[in-house]
Amino acid sequence: MSLASLKQELKLLESIFDKSHERFRIVSGGVDELACHFLSGASAPLVVHCTITEGYPSSAPIWFAESDDPHLAAVLEKIGSINSSRTLLLQQLKRLLTDLCKLCGLPQHPDIEMLDQPLPSEQSTTDENMSSDEEDEDMAEDNDDMDHYEMKEDEPPEEKKTDEDGIEKENLEVLEKIRQNQRRDYLNGTVSGSVQATDRLMKELRDIYRSASFKAGNYAVDLVNDSLYEWNVKILKVDPDSALHSDLQVMKEKEGKCHISMNFSFKDNFPFDPPFVRVVSPILTGGYVLGGGAICMELLTKQGWSSAYSIESVIMQISATLVKGKARIQFGANTNQYSLARAQQSFKSLVQIHEKNGWFTPPKEDG
Repeated sequence: MSLASLKQELKLLESIFDKSHERFRIVSGGVDELACHFLSGASAPLVVHCTITEGYPSSAPIWFAESDDPHLAAVLEKIGSINSSRTLLLQQLKRLLTDLCKLCGLPQHPDIEMLDQPLPSEQSTTDENMSSDEEDEDMAEDNDDMDHYEMKEDEPPEEKKTDEDGIEKENLEVLEKIRQNQRRDYLNGTVSGSVQATDRLMKELRDIYRSASFKAGNYAVDLVNDSLYEWNVKILKVDPDSALHSDLQVMKEKEGKCHISMNFSFKDNFPFDPPFVRVVSPILTGGYVLGGGAICMELLTKQGWSSAYSIESVIMQISATLVKGKARIQFGANTNQYSLARAQQSFKSLVQIHEKNGWFTPPKEDG
């Protein structure tokens, strides 16, 4: 499928659901991402995003929302069951709007049916006399844009800046290195992960690099072996009134470091499954940290996870949970008690227990 066909789909969408539409609006869009608003009559619109992978339509677009509503998450996951077609984006959006109307108790908007209309031919009759040279140029342009691992080396600096705006130079270099590695792996036939997960993780990393909380030094992120699928995360700041903060200051004096190290690992089906998260160091007591460093949080289980969650929100939630759970550093503890294998076993046992007995939410005064 050519880039021209995708542009035709986007053009049709924007013509139907413009910024003044009473039910659904394409607020901003391009060949790689859409930002949309669904208006249900509530005070604020429901914000929905769509990431269009460069392998489209062989790889389906990824939909996610700025909401933790499990019913909405179910609607978004349901979109993935639609079979690939020439107008996959249009058919996905039709399903999304139909289900959102049902979810909100609204009648189906008549404009939804307009998504079934066929696209015009990719070439109009005025293009029939296009020279072979012009055709070759267009084909080359489409191939460059649709190659999932193609580096946009000739892209004007002004255009590239809009995509990476607000990201520090050293972090831009990390993103560029990832792209180069992806292209190398693609050419060598050694691509790991999935297009869906890779695109979402790239977006998560870009969003983190733009984040005010990240720039303020509340936490830091490093990729393990330059892989998008394993992150080392350092919590650098916690509530200054907490005992955990005091312990971190003592650790700084004793060991010269003042942070909590965690490891995030992602599967190929991210964002529909949560990352596996464990504490690496220091050894903690309390704070809902289990044997091996696993973390007792429903958010990190399939039951409590939503594809709409951002990785930054997960990091900040874990940081808050450690404080609320009165986590303390166990000075002098055997550091070997934290390991991936033990954390996985502890977490597996935790999930089995809670699936049987449910999750207990402590009173607010208990944290």
